[in-house]
Parts: sequence; C-alpha cells; structure tokens
Amino acid sequence: MDYEALRFIWWLLIGVLLIGFVVTDGFDMGVAALLKVIGKNNDERRVMINSIAPHWDGNQVWLVTAGGALFAAWPTVYAASFSGFYIAMMLTLFALFLRPLAFEYRSKIDNEQWRSRWDWALTAGSAVPALIFGVAFGNLLQGVPFHFDDLLRLKYTGSFWALLNPFALLAGVLSLLMIVNHGATYLQLKTEGQIKARAEAISSLMALACAVVFVMAGIWLWLGVDGYIVTSVIDTNGGNRTIEKTVEVASGAWFINYGKVPLLWAVPALGVICFVLCALFSKARAHAMAFVSSGLAMAMVLVTTGISMFPFVMPSSSMPNHSLTMWDATASESTLFIMFWVACVFVPLILGYTAWGYFVMRGRLNEQHIRDNTHSLY
Repeated sequence: MDYEALRFIWWLLIGVLLIGFVVTDGFDMGVAALLKVIGKNNDERRVMINSIAPHWDGNQVWLVTAGGALFAAWPTVYAASFSGFYIAMMLTLFALFLRPLAFEYRSKIDNEQWRSRWDWALTAGSAVPALIFGVAFGNLLQGVPFHFDDLLRLKYTGSFWALLNPFALLAGVLSLLMIVNHGATYLQLKTEGQIKARAEAISSLMALACAVVFVMAGIWLWLGVDGYIVTSVIDTNGGNRTIEKTVEVASGAWFINYGKVPLLWAVPALGVICFVLCALFSKARAHAMAFVSSGLAMAMVLVTTGISMFPFVMPSSSMPNHSLTMWDATASESTLFIMFWVACVFVPLILGYTAWGYFVMRGRLNEQHIRDNTHSLY
C-alpha cells in the first residue's frame, strides 16, 4: 500500500468508527433523551435505564476510538477541530459527564425530587451531545473560519455564537431527531407493555420527521450553502499539501461527486427510504426491522455527508486554499501503516465483545422484573 492508499483507507476507517458510534451509542442516548417522555413513573424509567445499562459505557468506546484515530491519523485536523469547536466540545464533555453520575446516583436516595433531578441530568447529558454533534457537522459543511500563518501555526478566527447559525441548527435538530428515533426503536426491542407501545408511536412519527428534515437539509445545502472544490495542487512529492493547493468556493459544489458518479445518489435516497421504512415497521410492530432500518438510515446520513464533502475534511471559510482534505495534514506513511494493522486487530475485537455483550444481555425487561430485583439493578 502506498501513501495515498493509506490516506484513503484511514478516511474510510474513521468514517466506520463514527458510524459505529452513532449506531451504538445513538440508541442509548436516545433512550435516555426519552426518559421523561416515555417513562411515566419510577418503575418505567428504571426499565428504560436498565435496558441500556449493560451497554452504554461500552458503546462510548467507539467515540474514544474515533477521537484517538483522528488524533493519530490527521493531527492537524484534530488540532483545527479542537481550536474551532473548543467551547462546543467542552459543553459536550460536561454533558457526557452527567450520564455516569445520573446512572449511579439517581437511586441512592429514596426521594422523588432527587430522582427527578438526576433523570433530567441523564436526559440533558444525552440530548445535548447529539445536538452539538449535528451542529458541528453543519458548520463543517459551511466551512470553518481558520487559516495558517507563515510558520504554519493554525489561527481560528470565529466565535462560539457564530457556530449557532440556521443551517447548523437544522443539522443539530436532525441529529437529535435521529437519536431519539433510534432510542425509541431500541425500546421496542427491549421492553414490554406501555413503554413499548409509546416507543412505537414515537418512532412512527420521529422517523418520518427525520426523513423530512434530511430532505430539507439537502435542498438547503444545494441552494443556500456554497461548497468547496480543489482546482489545482502543487506536487510536493507525496508529502502533505496543507496550503499548496487552490480551492474555489461555488454554489452546489457539494453535489459535484454525485454528478461524476450518479450511482452515489442511491446513498441519500436509501437514507430517506430507511427512515420511511422505520416508521412503517414501527407501526406494524416489526421491532427488529424498525431498529435495523433506523441504524441504516443514520449510517446513510453520515455516508452522504462524507461523499458530499470528499475529499474535504475541514474546509476553511476564511482562506479556502488552507482547507484540510484527506490528502492534507496526515501523519507519516509509517504511522498510518502501523495504525492500519493495529486497527485490523482491535476493531474486530471491539465488534466481537460488543456482539457478545448484546447476546448475553438479550431479552425484554418489564416492570415486574425491576420490582423483583430492586437491589441489583439501577
């Protein structure tokens, strides 16, 4: 494998890790975000919490792995993203901190107000990160205001409030709707009675809302958001080309790849179809198919974003020539090569123990099970 092939492979692998995070951690964040909506009493909320309790912390391995891979494979992209989205990322981390605290402390005191406050903390700790992740992708599609000085030091010139623009907020709403819908489909698989019935009703609506918002975001991206095109690159003998290229900003540029390969239109189309199927499966009480459709739809949304931006990873709105692409700012060839073989070993291990955990903890939960195991469950 040559250097260019390794760069492309790591672009694919980081995408796979992000999809793994969204599909796995997405359902437990969705369940927690629905805690005060579907759970009408403490027993019902405990059923919901215990449906995700064996898996939620293991699911976050995907996020940690994706962050570590980004740092090792694209160090400049990692630096630029933490500079540009620093406050947003800190808000995300502080929100995520609430999750383990809420899991552990909500039942320590037999007091309704105490439990309610921790339930709200668990809800916020799940909904806020989902919203911020979507806002971050919305800003990536519009370009991030950064550039490099003469010594190649990165300078970020934006502000936190500028990140909260209309298109980015729409992307954030889509992200939140997707995880809520995914959580509802998971509850259909893992619970019984009224919780399952409410999850079916919510998913049949939320999945359709996801389809509508996804289409709206695509139309907005086509008509109202300028994209980026690499028009020329200076030959650097296989080295990084962080600023040795010419980038143009043009309306509709994010759809150029679809024009070159029309078959790629199947990806966003499949995303919309899977959302619609998820709604239909939820209404028909085909719970496993609803969950699979939801996961596929979320994956297609991420793949659509990757295809649209390819080869860009972080475009610069202030100095487009300094935009970062998958060919830019990567680690050395030897680093990417070693990481590739490490990934070949550990990604299957992660998949293996994750699948084993779900197999061992299979089956549905109900309120009677919670009451019979008061001291051994959350």
